[in-house]
Amino acid sequence: MNFSIQPVLENDFILLLPLQAEDFEDLYAVASDPNIWVQHPNKDRWRKEVFQVFFEGAMQSKGAFKIIDKTTGEIAGSTRIYDYNDSDRSILIGYTFFAKRYWGTGLNHAVKKMMLDYLFQYVDQVHFHIGAENLRSQISITRLGARKTDEVEVAYYGEPVKRNFVYSICKEEWDKRDGSHLL
Repeated sequence: MNFSIQPVLENDFILLLPLQAEDFEDLYAVASDPNIWVQHPNKDRWRKEVFQVFFEGAMQSKGAFKIIDKTTGEIAGSTRIYDYNDSDRSILIGYTFFAKRYWGTGLNHAVKKMMLDYLFQYVDQVHFHIGAENLRSQISITRLGARKTDEVEVAYYGEPVKRNFVYSICKEEWDKRDGSHLL
């Protein structure tokens, strides 16, 4: 792979920075709201000891980000790039969550668009793991042009296997939908 799965990405409103060990307490302050996890595969991630396992997995992935709202300087959430596949030039985005105050604001789409614009410089297809019960995220990702392509069992780091849907966007579809990824 000739690109980074953990670059610094930025636009006028959002900054994605590689997640660091010292970010735990600040990110947990966001993640400690039980409402965030109602539709996610592990509904107990708001509990500190459960979130600690999730955070350790994020750190070990070497593709996790903290999402900064540049207008306030606050951590808005986290996301991850992972599982690059050289043979079909694909990669995954997942493990995304936002503080509830950002729901419905367009921040998720702005983050995903920025990530897709970056990734499609290097890959031909981006997949998203979304929990089978996470209707909010399923609807959101289809609005970006992704389509459901599979159902899989995902073994989350340190957690039980959970059913996920795979949504996909290919570079050709993204280029037709939005040419702003061109530099």
